Amino acid sequence: MVVLLKPRTGQALGAAVCLGLLGFGLYVQYVLGEEPCPLCIFQRVAYLGLMVLFVAAALHGPGRAGAAVYAALQVLVAALGAAIAARHVWVQSLPPDKIPECGPGLAYMMDRLPFMQMLEKVLRGSGECANLGWSFLGLSMAGWSLVWFVALGMFAAALGVLARQAGMSGISSRS
Repeated sequence: MVVLLKPRTGQALGAAVCLGLLGFGLYVQYVLGEEPCPLCIFQRVAYLGLMVLFVAAALHGPGRAGAAVYAALQVLVAALGAAIAARHVWVQSLPPDKIPECGPGLAYMMDRLPFMQMLEKVLRGSGECANLGWSFLGLSMAGWSLVWFVALGMFAAALGVLARQAGMSGISSRS
């Protein structure tokens, strides 16, 4: 069996992609001057969680069972991020008369509201979440975020399969 990508290298690559996406979000915020909405911030948290899992897996270099656990957690976090991004894309696609009113900022809601109520308000979306802002090739940043979450989830699943195949063929997945 020809292995084009070693599991640890793949995990490091996944972490690097997440870091690059987070860096781009910070560039858009601080250089281009676009403030992130609450849904954007939740997507950043998902990228951060995914990056931590990729880094942990790269440093740990787990065997078959551990690689399956890491892959499952990575796919779960990527799916949560994709769900948040899909919700964001949906809010952006609403007609102007259906867009929810702008609400308080995320920091205020986190300070004043119980967690579940804050989560519900954020996921409902607000007027600021409907702002398309930056776009590339006809997709908003939320649209690209959805694409990246799906791609990273598929990549994580492929790394899990790769580690399993490497273990079954006698090739060490710890390299």
